[in-house]
Amino acid sequence: MKTYTPKANDLKEKWFVVDAEGQTLGRLAARIAYVLRGKNTPRFTPHANMHHHVVVVNADKVKLTGKKWDEKMYYRATGWVGNLRQSTARELHAKKPTEMLRLAVKGMLPHTRLGDATMKHLRLYAGPEHPHDAQKPVQVELTN
Repeated sequence: MKTYTPKANDLKEKWFVVDAEGQTLGRLAARIAYVLRGKNTPRFTPHANMHHHVVVVNADKVKLTGKKWDEKMYYRATGWVGNLRQSTARELHAKKPTEMLRLAVKGMLPHTRLGDATMKHLRLYAGPEHPHDAQKPVQVELTN
């Protein structure tokens, strides 16, 4: 008996909407990465992009536990010698409200070309509105 593996043209695009308001950052990111990879479907294939799109609304309203708003550091390199930039979660949230969630989800995906391709299917919006109503996304409840 042969094992069935879906081909790229067999996979249909699926759209999901997640409301991030009041959700803890890491737990929410893990569940979003789970849906992006397609692990919530019985036809999951580890080496294929499952074409699941996730639209996250209210991404600026995620919460952090403990003292992470002031103690969690985010680093980025400018490309110049000695110019490693760091900012706290509070500073990053003030500049780019959706960046913390994007970085958290990216860290939970494979660090390969598959992870890069999957990351392109994540859409983050700071407010409750999104322009993807035409794709008829399905609401997903990701509770803590």
